[in-house]
Amino acid sequence: MRVNFQNLFLIVLATCLTACVSSPKNSGRVVEDFNFGWKFHLGTVDKASSTDFDDTQWRKIRLPHDWSVEHSFTQENAAGATAFLPGGIGWYRKTFEVPETTKDKTTWIEFDGAYSNSEVWINGHYLGKHPYGYTPFKYNLSEHLKYGEKNLIAIKIDRSAYIDNRWYPGSGIYRHVKLVSAHKLHIPQWGVFVSTPNVSEESADVLVQTNIENQFDTHKQAVVETSVYFNTLKVASKSYDLSIDGNKAQSLDQLIRIEKPNLWDTENPHLYQAVSKVYVEDILVDTYETTFGIRDIKFDKDTGFYLNGKNTLIKGVCLHHDGGLVGAAVPKGVWERRLKKLKESGCNAIRTAHNPPSEEFLDICDALGFLVQDEAFDEWNNPKDKRHNYNQQEASPLTRGYTEHFTEWAERDLKSMILRDRNHPSIIMWSIGNEIEWTYKRYGQSTGYWGETKVGDVDYYWDEPPLSVEQIKTNFNKAEAGSYNLAETAKKLSKWVKEVDTTRPVTANLVIPSVSNFSGYAEALDIVGLSYRQSVYDYCRKHYPDMTFLGTENWTRYHEWKPVLEKPFISGIFMWTGINYMGESNNWPRRGSGSGLLDFAGFEKPSYQMFKSLWSDEPHIHITTQTLEKSPYKLNKSTNQLVEKTPLWSARQTWGWQNVNEHWNYEAGNNIVVEVYTNQPEVELFLDNESLGTKKLSDFNDHILKWLVPYKGGKLRAKSTGVRVETTVQTAGAVSQLLLEADKKDINANAYDVVHFTVQLADELGHVIKNEEREVTFHIEGDARLLGVDNGSPASVQDYQNNSLTTSNGKALMILQSNLNPSTLKVKVSSGNIESKTIELKIN
Repeated sequence: MRVNFQNLFLIVLATCLTACVSSPKNSGRVVEDFNFGWKFHLGTVDKASSTDFDDTQWRKIRLPHDWSVEHSFTQENAAGATAFLPGGIGWYRKTFEVPETTKDKTTWIEFDGAYSNSEVWINGHYLGKHPYGYTPFKYNLSEHLKYGEKNLIAIKIDRSAYIDNRWYPGSGIYRHVKLVSAHKLHIPQWGVFVSTPNVSEESADVLVQTNIENQFDTHKQAVVETSVYFNTLKVASKSYDLSIDGNKAQSLDQLIRIEKPNLWDTENPHLYQAVSKVYVEDILVDTYETTFGIRDIKFDKDTGFYLNGKNTLIKGVCLHHDGGLVGAAVPKGVWERRLKKLKESGCNAIRTAHNPPSEEFLDICDALGFLVQDEAFDEWNNPKDKRHNYNQQEASPLTRGYTEHFTEWAERDLKSMILRDRNHPSIIMWSIGNEIEWTYKRYGQSTGYWGETKVGDVDYYWDEPPLSVEQIKTNFNKAEAGSYNLAETAKKLSKWVKEVDTTRPVTANLVIPSVSNFSGYAEALDIVGLSYRQSVYDYCRKHYPDMTFLGTENWTRYHEWKPVLEKPFISGIFMWTGINYMGESNNWPRRGSGSGLLDFAGFEKPSYQMFKSLWSDEPHIHITTQTLEKSPYKLNKSTNQLVEKTPLWSARQTWGWQNVNEHWNYEAGNNIVVEVYTNQPEVELFLDNESLGTKKLSDFNDHILKWLVPYKGGKLRAKSTGVRVETTVQTAGAVSQLLLEADKKDINANAYDVVHFTVQLADELGHVIKNEEREVTFHIEGDARLLGVDNGSPASVQDYQNNSLTTSNGKALMILQSNLNPSTLKVKVSSGNIESKTIELKIN
C-alpha cells in the first residue's frame, strides 16, 4: 500500500486555513471550531433552553460527544439491536461571545451530525428541529445574537426511543460543530461544486460551479476569482464579473483547463484545492476552499468499473459508523488507523452502511484512496424490525426511528448529504437505500422471494429462483399493494439525487431482486446492487441484460469473490463487514457483530488474513489452527482427506468466519486442522524441521490450504516453494511478559490527536500467548484524556470507560487523546506482579 501522506497534510492544512479566526480588520469569512466549552446534562430538564437557567452543576465536556458509550452495557432500558447501551434525553449548553465587528455579517452554526431528534435554541429563541441523526444541518443565528455580549445556545437531543435503529447509532452531538461568520455577500454552505467532466493524462477540464448569496437589500457588483492549487503551486486561475440583485442568489460556472494533471486513483490519491475568492469594490470579502480530485469514473454493464479508463475491481467492505470503544464520536486518528489497516489488506472500497458518514471520514477516504458508496437510508416509508426476532414491524414508542419523518424530511436529508459530499473524489456512487423491499407488502416470499430455502438450521442458496419470472410477476400483481409504492418512492429519491449531482450513478442494495428488477424499483437505479445474491448473478444477467449489477453486500468468503474474477459484468463486492460493529446482537452478553475483517479494537482477524491473500499483490501466508472436533471439517477415511461437515452454502459459510485459533498450544495427541491462507501457488508446512508436506492452492476450491496434524509442541512453519515468504506459530509457555506498543511517538496538544496502546501477553522468550487471558491495568502519567479500553471480542461487555480489562486472545487496547496542554506522557501496563516497559512520548 502506498499512503499519500502529502494528501493528509493538505487536508490538515486546508482545515487549519479554513478554521483560523480572522482579525477584526479582516472582513472575510471566519470559521470557528465550536467543539469546546460545552456543558452537558443527561435527563429531562425544565427550561434548560432559557438564558437564565442555572447550569453550574452540569458536566463540562468537549465535542464530539457520545453519551451512550460512556455507560455500562446493560439489559435495562437498552436492547441488543443498539448494543445494550442506553439512550435517553440529553441537553447541551454553551455560552459564547461574538465581536461587534461581526454585527454587519451573517452568522450561522453548522452541525455535521447529532443523534437524534435535535432541537436548538439561541438566546431562548427556538430555531428548529432536525430528526435524522446522520445528516448535517445548520441554523442562521444572526437575527438573535447579542454582539459584544454573552450568548447562549442550547441543544436538546431526544433518544428516548432507544431501539430506534438496527445497530448502534450513538447519542448526542457526536460529530463536529462550526460557527461561521461571513460577509453578507458570500458563498453559502456547500456553495462550490467541483467536477471533472473531461479527464486524460494530457489535460483535464475542471468545472467549478459557485453559488453566491447577496443578503444586502441593494444590488452589488462582485468579482469571483477561482484559483486551483496542487500542493502549494497555483496551476490555473479564472475570474468572473458578477452582477447580483439585493436579497438574491446567483450561480456561475467556471471551466478551468489543467495541463498534465495528477490524477486521483486508489494507489496515488492526488488532491487539488480550488480557492474561491469574492471581491466587492476590490476588497476581499469572502474566501472558500474546496478540496477535490481529478478523476474519471464509468460503470459498464458488460465489463465493469473503470477508474481513469482502467478496468478496476472493487474490493470493498461495508462499514457502520462506530469506532468500538469511542462509540459514534470517532476521532480522526481512530479512523485513520482502521482504514490504513484495511488498505493494507488490499481493500480499496467502502460502503457507508447504512447512513451518511461524517465529513471527516470522507476526507480520510480521499487521502488514502478509497472508493466510496455513500448511502442515505436504511428505512423509507415503513419501519424495519429493530427488536430482532420479535416480528415487530410497526413503530412502537421504544422503536420509533426515521421512518416517522421520512415522508417530510427525505428530500432535505438526501440533498444535504449530496451537497456536503459531492466534492469528494472518493465517492463513486450514491445509494438511496438498503434492503428496503422487506418493508413493503408486495415484496417477499409470497411473490417469489428467492433464492433460499431452509432445511433444519442450514440455508441453501439456489442458482435460480424457484419460480419463473412470469409466475413471480403474476404473484406480484395479485398481491396487496400497501399504503406506499416502493418503485415510486425510489424514483423520487433518484430524481432528487440527480437534481444535485449527475456525475455519479445512483444505486441501492436490493435483497429481493427477482421482484425489484421488474417492479420499477430497479428501473429507478443506474446500478442494481445485490445483497447476498451472488448465486443469481447469471440469472440477473440472462433476464435483465441491459441492467448493470454489482455485489453491494456479500459474505466474507472466497465463493463471494470468485465470481468477480470470473464474470466481467460484476465489477466487485462490498463484504459484510470490514470492521466489527456494535449492535445487531440477539444475545446477552454480546455487544455486537463479529463479522468484520478487523475486530472491535481494530485488531486483524483470520478473515482479514484470508482476504489479504485474495486482494493484495504482496506475497502473503498466514496460519490458523483448530482441533478437528471444533473445526468445520471431518476426515474422509477412505481418501484420508479433510472434507466439510456441511455443504458449501451452509450457515457456516455466511456471516463471520469459522472458529479458528492463531496459536499452537494444544494437548498432546489432539488432531489439529491447520489452515493456511495464502496467495502463493504452493506452500510446504513444517513442524520444527519435519516437513508435513506441500499443498497446492489449485487443489482447494475454497482457497484454503489444509493439513491434519497430530499435535506436539514446537514451531509450526509455512513456507512458499516459489517466492520466498514464510510465517510461523510457536508453542508458548507461561505468561511472564507484557509487550506494550504505541502507534505514535508524539502527538499534538490540540485535544484531537490520539495514540493507541496495545498490550500482548508473552512468555519469557517473547513468544506471544493467544490461548490465555489475564486482567491487565494501564497506568498513565501525564495530561491526556483516557478514551477507554477494549479487547476486541464481541462477547466482551466490560466497561469502555476504564483503565483495566481482561484480554482476548492475549491482547488489549487503550486509546488516549491529547488535551490542550503540552505534556510528557508515560504509560505502562501491569498484570499481577508482571509489568511492561514504560513508553514515554511527547504531547507538543
